[in-house]
Amino acid sequence: MRSATITRTTKETDISLSLALDGTGKSSIDSGCGFLNHMLTLFSAHGRFDLSVSCKGDTEVDDHHTVEDIGIALGQAFADALGDKRGICRYGSCILPMDEALILTAADFSGRSMLCCDLSIPTEKVGTFDTELVKEFLLAFTREAGLTLHVRQLAGENSHHIIEGCFKALSRALRAAVKLDPDCMDEIPSTKGVL
Repeated sequence: MRSATITRTTKETDISLSLALDGTGKSSIDSGCGFLNHMLTLFSAHGRFDLSVSCKGDTEVDDHHTVEDIGIALGQAFADALGDKRGICRYGSCILPMDEALILTAADFSGRSMLCCDLSIPTEKVGTFDTELVKEFLLAFTREAGLTLHVRQLAGENSHHIIEGCFKALSRALRAAVKLDPDCMDEIPSTKGVL
């Protein structure tokens, strides 16, 4: 089973995270941030990743450190679980409708960290969650995972729907990218021979 456990402790957050790529979508999420709990539960379910997250963060300040550091830990977990990436499909994409919102994601476990993010979230907050933290999470995640990720909002007016569509589409794209290709099980999916 391709899995990883990450612990990350700083003066701002104390995180324990475990990930199994070949799971069933079960999750146990306690980030200290209710909206992020909801998004990571959806991420786990739609990607079929088993995910456990426990975070004690300085949420009395705001949710920034918690969201960013969980993104870091989740990216590290993907990188660790994938190892040399032998046999994976490498690429994955998804165009996902969430009511009026339509989100496109395309992922490449290239080893080159890049985020191209085009989201137009109309409100500054969803509940108490700062919507600008979506990009901070994605930046932290892609840096640590060695992932090239494109996220593009094709339609959408409701902030909750746009963000939820983003997390669901991301998980579906990642599910496709980390899937093992039975025709290439012993190969690194690159002409360079390394990713």
